[in-house]
Amino acid sequence: MDGIAWAASAMVAARTRLEIAANNLANVSTDGFRGIVARGALTGRGVTIERAPIARHGALLHTGRTDDRAIVGDGAFLLRDARGRIVETRNGAFSRGRDGRLRDDAGRVLVATRLSHGSSVRTGFLESANVDAIGQMVAMLAAQRSFESAERVVAAIDRTRHEAASDVAKAA
Repeated sequence: MDGIAWAASAMVAARTRLEIAANNLANVSTDGFRGIVARGALTGRGVTIERAPIARHGALLHTGRTDDRAIVGDGAFLLRDARGRIVETRNGAFSRGRDGRLRDDAGRVLVATRLSHGSSVRTGFLESANVDAIGQMVAMLAAQRSFESAERVVAAIDRTRHEAASDVAKAA
């Protein structure tokens, strides 16, 4: 890989880090949201970014509403959407439908709760997002600076190549 290709891969990685941090920040107030962490690696193809879920759980917030649920520990609520697909979520903001079944704000029906050993469900609570807003702002700024640095490297290499080509043309 040449210098421009390496710098370009760094720019793509920085953009990906920026997108991840922006998405995390946009969902900082979404109950049960599980943030993503960007893990960078240097490979033969340049800089790559791997996405991984943030492992820690969000804080439990007391709502006092009897239909709200929060999972303490590992697990997920299993919901069935209008097409019959099962989706997992940790957002336990439910309300009773006319049929008496618990539904989320998108109308999906709670069909089960999958819990790991030792986990439990608390009624009258919601889990907040597991994202730190200030940390995500810092991640966005760092990603932006990384992008700008890689951009300057590309410009410098391009300038050097242009000057070298110009010197060769003058010598001929």
